[in-house]
Amino acid sequence: MRAYERLVRYAQVATAAVEDAGKVPSSEGQLSFARMLAEELGELGAKDVYVDEHAYVYARVPASPGHEDRPCVGFLAHLDTIPDFPGDNVRPRVIENYDGGDVILSASGRVLSPKEFPHLTGLKGHTLVVTDGTTVLGADDKAGVAEIMTAVERIVSGDLPHGPVAVGFCPDEEIGHGAELLDLDRFGAELAYTLDGGDVGEIEYENFNAASALVKVTGFNVHPGSAKNTMINAMLVAMEFNRMLPEGDTPRDTELYEGFFHLTGAEGSVESARLEYIIRDHDAGAFEARKNMMRHAAKLLNDKYGEGTVELTLKEQYRNMLEMIRPRFEVVEKAAEATRALGLEVKTVPVRGGTDGAQLSYRGLPCPNLPTGSFAHHGPYEHASAEKMDMCVQLVLNIAEQFAK
Repeated sequence: MRAYERLVRYAQVATAAVEDAGKVPSSEGQLSFARMLAEELGELGAKDVYVDEHAYVYARVPASPGHEDRPCVGFLAHLDTIPDFPGDNVRPRVIENYDGGDVILSASGRVLSPKEFPHLTGLKGHTLVVTDGTTVLGADDKAGVAEIMTAVERIVSGDLPHGPVAVGFCPDEEIGHGAELLDLDRFGAELAYTLDGGDVGEIEYENFNAASALVKVTGFNVHPGSAKNTMINAMLVAMEFNRMLPEGDTPRDTELYEGFFHLTGAEGSVESARLEYIIRDHDAGAFEARKNMMRHAAKLLNDKYGEGTVELTLKEQYRNMLEMIRPRFEVVEKAAEATRALGLEVKTVPVRGGTDGAQLSYRGLPCPNLPTGSFAHHGPYEHASAEKMDMCVQLVLNIAEQFAK
């Protein structure tokens, strides 16, 4: 079975994560999907297949004869889809021999077009998997799941020389839980890779340092007719706080290694207001500077309006995995060699977000990120190329072979 055929089947299982569910997995569909994959892994011939109560799936493929002493390499993907766009009743559509032009996404009226997604012209002649325009496809990250499953099938049924291979699937990556509860001893890998990226040829081993910021403003409300030098309008103070941040440091105005402040929520009245931000930067020093800039803004406003007017809460989320991968850089070098074996130029791309690999790297398992051959994630224009997914399967096989040498 080809990977895209598995993607079509997996996409129809509803696994959207649920914010603030207070449990892992955050949705029952993820546990159902985990059990489905475990059953399929057993049918494929994988060993030590196990699903825990949190929907983490574990499996192993024993080494080929003579390669038992090689490092165990792991491959991981996540089960969930984003919580803030429909992920149930997914109706994937397969387009064979794509003509490189506009694709009308069924009755939704949305159009998948090279005008907005120029890479589509390079997919002419490919088999595409698209949505009906009303849901996500779920290729983030069911394309990665499908590719790992297909690679397991190929390894078990073929004669590829390989060391021990570990397989893991994790819930709730999209809401920040991800690999938090993965049992590393049970997983058993010495080095690993997530399949949760974009185009073939890309290897991601740098990601943002990340934090969230909550700004609470307490105002002082009096009658506006007698408010001179007395009223403190919390909404205006909140706006003043935001103006103290660099105007051009927003997601819209930044790319590659450029960091940002992203205002994700705002609400308020005269008496109280709150702002919610995420802070991102690849450089650790610049990341600290961004947090200090917010602290300084809060201090200035408290000096101006009175102590306690602005309360700032900063919460670290994840760190740049490069710091942990650098001492075991062979994990990147093996992936690069495996990529070149596909006849592709290696492109190292900074992740403008986080991955399970970042969390795992800081837990002691170096884990860069590999592509899935899918695009336009987190919305109705999500799509995947069957041919690029095939290449991602071969990349996994090439890496397994590299570690057997």
